[in-house]
Amino acid sequence: MTDTYLSRIGNLIRDARRHKGMTQSDLAELLATSQSAIARIEQGGQNLSLEMLARIGEALDSEFVSLGHSQPTHLRVEGGKQLSGTIEVKTSKNAAVALLCAALLNKGRTTLRSLARIEEVNRIVEVLGSIGVKTRWLPGTNDLEIIPPAKLDMDAIDIDAARRTRTVIMFLGPLLHELDHFQLPYAGGCDLGTRTVEPHMIALRDFGLNIHATQGYYEAHVREGQSPAKPIVLIERGDTVTENVLLAAARNPGKTIVRNASPNYMVQDLCFFLQKLGVKIEGIGSTTLTIEGVANIDVDVDYQPSEDPIEAMSLLAAAVVTDSAITIKRVPIEFMEIELATLETMGMKFDLTPEYFSANGHTRLVDLTTIPGPLKAPADKIHPMPFPGLNIDNLPFFALIAAKAEGTTMIHDWVYENRAIYLTELTKVGVQVQLLDPHRVMITGPTTKFRAAEVGCPPALRPGVVVLLAMLAAPGTSVLRNVYVINRGYEDLAERLTALGAKVETFRDI
Repeated sequence: MTDTYLSRIGNLIRDARRHKGMTQSDLAELLATSQSAIARIEQGGQNLSLEMLARIGEALDSEFVSLGHSQPTHLRVEGGKQLSGTIEVKTSKNAAVALLCAALLNKGRTTLRSLARIEEVNRIVEVLGSIGVKTRWLPGTNDLEIIPPAKLDMDAIDIDAARRTRTVIMFLGPLLHELDHFQLPYAGGCDLGTRTVEPHMIALRDFGLNIHATQGYYEAHVREGQSPAKPIVLIERGDTVTENVLLAAARNPGKTIVRNASPNYMVQDLCFFLQKLGVKIEGIGSTTLTIEGVANIDVDVDYQPSEDPIEAMSLLAAAVVTDSAITIKRVPIEFMEIELATLETMGMKFDLTPEYFSANGHTRLVDLTTIPGPLKAPADKIHPMPFPGLNIDNLPFFALIAAKAEGTTMIHDWVYENRAIYLTELTKVGVQVQLLDPHRVMITGPTTKFRAAEVGCPPALRPGVVVLLAMLAAPGTSVLRNVYVINRGYEDLAERLTALGAKVETFRDI
C-alpha cells in the first residue's frame, strides 16, 4: 500500500470510529492491540493486511476495502440444536426511526437511549448527517445524541441512503415547518408490493403541504399559515401516516384532531416523546388523538423507546421451532396479548412474570418463559388486524409456528399483495406450504423433518427472519444468502441466537 492509500484508509477508519462513538483505546481493546497501533493506523503510518482491514471493518460495522464490488453478507446455520437460557428484547426498531424523524422538530439537543444499532437506523442517521444534523453515539452505549443545525441543507441529502429506507417519508411532517419547498427521494425499504403514499399526501394537505411526484423525487411545496380547519380523518389506519400527521401537528399552533389514528406501539412511543417536547396529546392508545402543538420547540430532551414486540415474537417463534424452553425478558405484553391468546388456542404453554414498566414509564412489560409441548392447528384462519389486533408484522411467524402444529393452518396476509408468497420459501427447509393466492397460504404440520438448505433471503424483513429461524430446526448446515434486509431490523441477531445455544455465523463470499 502507498502512503496515500494508507492515509485515506486511516482517515476512513478514524471517521468510522468516531461515528461509532469509540475512542482509540476502545477499538484497540476490540482488536487485541495497542492504542498507539490504532493511532499509527489512523495517521496512515502502518501497513495493513486484508485480514486486519476485515477485523477493523467488523469492529466498526464498516467496509473499507471492496474487491471488485461490495460483497453481500450471508448466514451459515448449523441447525438441529435446542436453545436454552435468557435473552432480553431490544428496543423497538419502528419507534426508533420515528423518533429520529421527530428529532427534526427540536432545536435543542435530543438524546435517544438504547436505540437498536440496525441498518434502518444507520440509514436515517446518514440522511440526517447529510442535511447538517450532528449525530454522535455516546461512547460505550447505544445512546444517540442529535443536535440540529440552524438551517437544514436539503440540497446535500444522501440520496442513496434515503432510497434504502421507507422511513424517509416521515421527514414530510417535520420539514413542512422548516421549508416552503423541498425534495425527498422516493422511499424504499422492504419489497412488499405497492405501498401507496397517497394517505400521507391527503392527510398533510390540511397543513398546507402539496406533493407532486417527479422523476425519482417527491416535490413538496408548503403554503404558510394553513392549519386543519376540521378533524383529519385518515383514509387508512396506518402507523407511518399517523406518525407523519403527529409530526406535522406537533408544531402547528392550535388544536389538531386526528380520527382513525393508529394506536400501535411505535405511535404511542412517538406521542410520549412529543409530550416531553411540550406538545399536549390526548387519546394516546385510542383511534382519536387531540394534539395541541407548539410553534417553536427548543429543549434538551432525553428519551428511551419501549421494547420491540416483533422481536419478542421472533424469539418466541425460535423457541417453538426448536422445541426449547427459554426466558424472554422485557416482553411488551400489551402488544402481544392477541398473539399469546392465539397461541394458547393452539395448545402452547408459557409462564409470565408480574408486569413492570419500560424505561419510557408507560409500556407494560413481562418476562416470558416458553414451555415446549405439542401444538394443534387453530380452527380458524390466522390474520392480522390493526392494534389491538394481531400485529401485521407478527403474522409471518405464525407460518413457522403452524409448521410445528398438528393439522392445517391458513395464514391470510390481506395487507400486502405479495408477502405471503415469500413464505413458500419454507418449502426449501422441509415445511409443507401451499400457496392459495398472493394473500393466503396453507401450512400443514407437524413438520417432523426440517432439512438443511441454501436459500436466498426473501427481500422482506419478517419472511427473511422466518426462513432463518426454520433453519435452526434443520439438522446439518444451511446457508441464508444476502441478509441485508434482516440487518435492517435486527441487531446482532446471529450472535444473540448463538448465545442461546444456536450456531449461526456471518460470512461473505471471497
